[in-house]
Order: sequence, then structure tokens, then C-alpha cells
Amino acid sequence: MTLSRARIGAVAVLVLLVGGTACSTATSETATDPGALRPGQLLSSRAVADGPALPSAARNDVITYVSQDGNGDPVVVSGTVSIPRTPAPEDGYPVISWAHGTTGVADACAPSADFAGGPAHGYLSGVDASLEDWVAKGYAVVSTDYLGLGTPGIHPYINGDTEANAVVDIVRAARTMDPAVGSTWFVIGHSQGGQAALFTAAQGGERAPELRLGGAVAIAPGNGLDQTPQYFRSGVPGIEAAEAFLPLILLGAQAADPAIDPSTLLTEQAQPLLTVARTGCIDDIRKVPPVPAGQVFRPDADLGPLTEYLARQEPSRVHVQVPTLVAQSSGDLVVSKPSTDLMVKTLQDNGNELTYRTYEGADHRGTIGASQKDAQDFVAGILAG
Repeated sequence: MTLSRARIGAVAVLVLLVGGTACSTATSETATDPGALRPGQLLSSRAVADGPALPSAARNDVITYVSQDGNGDPVVVSGTVSIPRTPAPEDGYPVISWAHGTTGVADACAPSADFAGGPAHGYLSGVDASLEDWVAKGYAVVSTDYLGLGTPGIHPYINGDTEANAVVDIVRAARTMDPAVGSTWFVIGHSQGGQAALFTAAQGGERAPELRLGGAVAIAPGNGLDQTPQYFRSGVPGIEAAEAFLPLILLGAQAADPAIDPSTLLTEQAQPLLTVARTGCIDDIRKVPPVPAGQVFRPDADLGPLTEYLARQEPSRVHVQVPTLVAQSSGDLVVSKPSTDLMVKTLQDNGNELTYRTYEGADHRGTIGASQKDAQDFVAGILAG
């Protein structure tokens, strides 16, 4: 199999990082043998000077670490680690591995690159308020950027396997960075990250058996993904509100499967969505003039491969292996409550044990705050045994 240019670039960066001075744990063996790179290996860390720092943390670092792409090949991923000020318990700080919601697919949208006034700061500043509360309560908080955000390659948006890999492996890297980080951890995610949290609940324990995955919280998880192509083709009134997510879905699918070519699927009217999405973030895409309902996809576009790919990313098909909480608000216009209701019912009908909490009034982003107490009670209850 021929390596793609992005994968060659990622491996090259891995070799340079491990073979250089970026991380004190590097060895000459790993520098000359990319195959020796192990998932979760810490490559570099630096203190946050001006960016996504949680005020209650004693230490905030931006790190790079090794994870795996959808083919199992090593890739470099970035993220942040925040260590509490409170003394560590005897068995180390419990860990919250945060899976972020949609920011975009361009490197500028990586949460670790955020700053006041940054292109994704409108969303990430609200997320930081939630994460700040966790670290203040004595949890180490790690937050992956996911594959291809802030590092070489294209971000395979909503690819469940690579998201889960990155969410798990950053916990391993954080434990290398700071020995006070414990082995008990929880995944919590919102929107795109809610979908990632469900994939992690199914795969995380097996991927890292040396750790203890205590549970998962999926907040307004992206779902119904395989319905997306027909939804946009149908011309349902009001579809324009969801158009900002479509180019990210298409570019993410292409990153995972190069046979899917977004430019051949969209009409000329819809091409600007792709153009902006390649370099801008979600709020930039929302500024693109909406395309009339039913005029997004070309009439002759073959949506079969895209639909099949998205079906494999659908969280209603997973089998969670740990206690899992799903949180959803009735006021969410991005991920609708009826859609999440159906997802939860499907999961339960398939034998998954879930706790489902619903909230009135909160919008998509507001569901993070609305569910915060329930999420903390859920995690604390598991830690209490």
C-alpha cells in the first residue's frame, strides 16, 4: 500500500520530534525506527504561555504525542494537559479526557492553538469554563486536538476510530509528562466529541488495558450521520442552518477515504463552503451565503460511498463497555432531541446500558453547562465505587 503524502509527512515529523530535543524520553532507537513508536508516547511538551490555560491548574502544557490513524499507522497528535493545584491522591489524579466539539478541519481550529479572539474562541471559551471547574475539583484534564488538527495531515472529522485513539492516547502521554496523573480516567465529550465519547466507551478499555476507563459522558452527541446526504438532497426547509457542518463532513470523509471527492459531489453554488472550510473554522463557514435547499448536491452525484462511510461513524452502532451518561437539551437546534432520543433507544435495544438525562431550554453549546452537575455526580459516583 502506498503511503499518502499526509501520512508520510506525519511519520517524518514523528521521527524528527523523537530524534530531536523536543522530549527528554526520546531514544536513538525510536528515532531511526518509526515502527517502534508506541501509541501514547510523549513527543514534546511546553508550558502554555499565551493560550488555552485553565486558571486553577498548577500546570498547563501543550503536548504532542503518538497515536494511530485509521490504518493503524503512527501519527503525531497535539493537545493540552492541565494538572490541579490540589495534592494528588495516593493513586494519582483521576483524569478527564475531554473530546471537543466541532471547530473545523483546519489547523487554526485546533483547541491547543486557541487564543482570545481566535477563530474558534467563541466555542472554546465556553468549553474552558467547564474544564476549569473539573481541574478546580482535583481532576487532571487532558484535551486532544484529534488527528490532523494542529499537526500534519487533514483532520478526518467525525471518524470514530481515530477520535477514540487520540482520546485514549493523550491519557497515556499525560502520565509520562507528570507522574502524578493517575490511571483511572473518564471520557467526556460534546457534539463531535459526544460521538467520540461513545466510540471511546466502546473501544477505550481494550485499547489501553493498563488504564482503568471508569465511564463516559456524551453531551449532545452527533448522530444520524448516515442520513446526512439524503437530508441535504431532500431540500427540507430550514436545512441551511446545518450547512456549515456539511463541508467538514465531506472533507473529513475524504481525509479517511480519498476515493470520496467532495468537489465532485457539490454544485457550483455550494463550492464556496468547501473553499472556506479548508482554511477557516465553523464560525467562518457560517458566514458563507446559504445555498437554497435541494441545491447543495449535484443531481448526478453518487452519494453511496459517502453514505456507507458515514454509517460506519454512527454512534448508535457501538457497544459501550463502561457506564455511560448521555445528556441532551430540548432547545438544541444542531443535534435535535428527537434524534438523540432515537439513538439512545437504539443503543438500549441493542443491549447497551445507558443513563439518559435531558434538559429544557439550553441550546447546543449551553448543554455543556446544563449537564455539568450531572456529569460530575456521575463521575464521582463511579469513583466512590
